[in-house]
Amino acid sequence: MEYYKNYINGEFVNSKSGKTFKTIDPAKEEEFASITEAEEFEVNVAVESAFNAFHGEWSKMLPKHRANYLRLIGDQLLENAELLGKIETINTGKIFKETKFQANYIAEFYYYYAGLADKIEGATLPIDKEDLHVFTTREPIGVIAAVIPWNSQMFLTAVKLAPALAMGNTVIIKASEVAPTPLLEFAKLIDKVKLPKGVVNIITGFAEKCSKVLTSHPKVDRIAFTGGMHTAKHIVRNSAENLSQVSLELGGKSPVVVFSDARKDNAINGILASIFGASGQSCIAGSRLYLQESIYNEYVEEIKKKAESIKIGDPMNDQTQMGPLATLQQLNNIQEKIEKTLQQGGKLVTGGKRVKSFNKGYYFEPTIIECEHHNLPTAENELFGPVLSIMRFKDEQDAINLMNDNAYGLSSGIFTENNGIAMRVSKAVRAGIVFVNTYRLISPVAPFGGYKNSGYGRESGLEVIKDYSNTKTTWISTSTEPLSDPFTIR
Repeated sequence: MEYYKNYINGEFVNSKSGKTFKTIDPAKEEEFASITEAEEFEVNVAVESAFNAFHGEWSKMLPKHRANYLRLIGDQLLENAELLGKIETINTGKIFKETKFQANYIAEFYYYYAGLADKIEGATLPIDKEDLHVFTTREPIGVIAAVIPWNSQMFLTAVKLAPALAMGNTVIIKASEVAPTPLLEFAKLIDKVKLPKGVVNIITGFAEKCSKVLTSHPKVDRIAFTGGMHTAKHIVRNSAENLSQVSLELGGKSPVVVFSDARKDNAINGILASIFGASGQSCIAGSRLYLQESIYNEYVEEIKKKAESIKIGDPMNDQTQMGPLATLQQLNNIQEKIEKTLQQGGKLVTGGKRVKSFNKGYYFEPTIIECEHHNLPTAENELFGPVLSIMRFKDEQDAINLMNDNAYGLSSGIFTENNGIAMRVSKAVRAGIVFVNTYRLISPVAPFGGYKNSGYGRESGLEVIKDYSNTKTTWISTSTEPLSDPFTIR
């Protein structure tokens, strides 16, 4: 069994308490690694290390030198993509061909922000007063707490860590206790890069003794959180203790709409990618599908056939298209919501149960349920699994109304060959991301984030690096005359 330690102040360390916990391979339902459990002592040491590193050389380092470190991280990802992919697949059940690809591609995020590190500029202000020179500069915020969930770990780490380091901040990454090994393996790559001690710290532990202590710590200046809405509310409450800046990238119940003029083959492939890719374990999963009335029956039958032909199996096998769910708790929750939906009038098209052909593993069938309205458990709740709720719509305005009847607003999809419809609907939908005639794409250049219960703030893109900075305004008097009346503001 593998044994992983936390990474604090440039060293791999055990916890003071000596506590460990086991993590599971969901494809085999077996423990495969033992993890050092961080508690309050380790959190405090990690924060102090990050604080000292920030006020030491890191924040004062020339941007071009910080950029070199980011490029080295990217290089390590490329060199070790297969290893990272394998570890992530074993611990989460996500298929290997995707985890390996992501580890490779995520290197681009570090290269992108390395390129931006020395391009963050201030401004000279055309101030409305005489004899004054006023300008702004951008400075790093300080200590960043990055809280990462178990899914898409390399991506969700890169969009926080890369801009934070480029701007001159130091970071404590809190890996999910559900599947922490990919990030603890990533810590070994960080160690190879030889960053100054304390610049990046990677820990994992449980809510009260780890996450709460970290996100309420007085020396944490910013919290970047990805996860569920319930946990996010605790994060926001914790941030009241240190008045830290907060960004939240939460879940979604993303709507996908297909108009009658859509290219059928393209639309169906997009639908399959949106909900069955990564076994539906994606925050942008297109879990609500709206089909125009005239194509409804045709599409439902075709999607059913495609779903039933998906190859489910060992996530390490290159032929596998869907692996297991990550946790038993997830599987049980999905089963419960499906049962309640069927009791309340939902119609099962296909799936709805564990895969019988596997003796072990949290494998669940691709599931499609017809729903008359949104007030059904599978249509209303984010399930984080391969469950698609399908509904009809009449016309463009009906589609917009249905898409926006949603507590979330992370992603959305539109399939149509009519550019006017595409533009009008994409403008009207209340979501941070809109895919038109495609789905499930990421890029370091494109901002990522949502509206409503999907959180606030953005990750990726040019502007995000500025979110990891504070703006300082400097006023310089050029006058040779003494100040006028000291009791009057001007």
